[in-house]
Amino acid sequence: MATPSLGLAGVDVRSALYERWPRRWPVRPLPAERWAAQEPTYRDASPALIEAATKRAQARPAGNWFVFAASREVRADRPFGARVGGIELVAWRDRDGRLLVGPGACPHLGAPLAQARVECGRLVCRWHGLPLGAEGRFGWSPLPSHDDGVLAWVRLDRLGGEPPLDRPVVPRRPAAATAVDAVATMVGSCEPVDVVANRLDPWHGAWFHPYSFSRLRVVSAPGEGDVPEEEDRFLVDVTFRVGRRLGVPVRAEFTCPEPRTVLMRIVEGEGAGSVVETHATPLGPGPDGRPRTAVVEATVASSPRPGFAVARAAAPALRPVMRWAAARLWKDDLAYAERRYHLRTAP
Repeated sequence: MATPSLGLAGVDVRSALYERWPRRWPVRPLPAERWAAQEPTYRDASPALIEAATKRAQARPAGNWFVFAASREVRADRPFGARVGGIELVAWRDRDGRLLVGPGACPHLGAPLAQARVECGRLVCRWHGLPLGAEGRFGWSPLPSHDDGVLAWVRLDRLGGEPPLDRPVVPRRPAAATAVDAVATMVGSCEPVDVVANRLDPWHGAWFHPYSFSRLRVVSAPGEGDVPEEEDRFLVDVTFRVGRRLGVPVRAEFTCPEPRTVLMRIVEGEGAGSVVETHATPLGPGPDGRPRTAVVEATVASSPRPGFAVARAAAPALRPVMRWAAARLWKDDLAYAERRYHLRTAP
């Protein structure tokens, strides 16, 4: 009688392990699967459907608010320089920790206020010592700003061109006391709409990112016509890989609360309620004349499991890992968005 090969024995062992794995454990073994053996998704990933979802997102109000940084990047001991839509900005915190954002050029002779110093909650220009604070002076005054605890926003009415809103459209998140958050920022040569369209194509996940996603299935997608906002979502079953042969299966929804934001929320499975917010902020043209867009992605993770308290305690060590994982995905997805921009604007 022939002895089974080690390869077949390995398959049998993995199959038995998969069947007997406790269902209550969040991490599950993944059956071996060749990349090319996946079910193709090109038939479902209709270009017209993705385009329609993107256009509906673009029609929603943002109130001229733009994400420009992670909250923790803006400090009280030094200014933070940024650029949105070609507009130079400077941000800092006053003595009460309140976020302040204003034009990035000193009103005296145009010195870069990102190189100023913060003294007693005010900016002090390093060229001639002009102090600038919340009250403004010489035609310089702070801009409307908002700190939601994870991200810093600025309202730029001239750039947005919409009726202004008092506050940005901030998605619902897990409570800060029970969550771990991390923010990663990447820049690509495209426009915000290209980033949004990329995220509204969930079908590419397991094909383009097999190192992160497995067993992806789009359960439902909105149609191409008018869709009520509460039904305008993609519902996806997917397994997040945590190793070569281990993964965490969840059900997630993708929605657009405003034109430059795509929200992924876990609705079933481990970490239900956790979110990944992808914000696309126009920076203005680069040296080559092509537009630049910042992808500011906030991951806010939570879990009712008692062990998650350990993760919260280790948040400073976890954040670099979370940022690395986001940057790894967006290295690929920005190439996707840049390619879309190139094809969309080619003569």
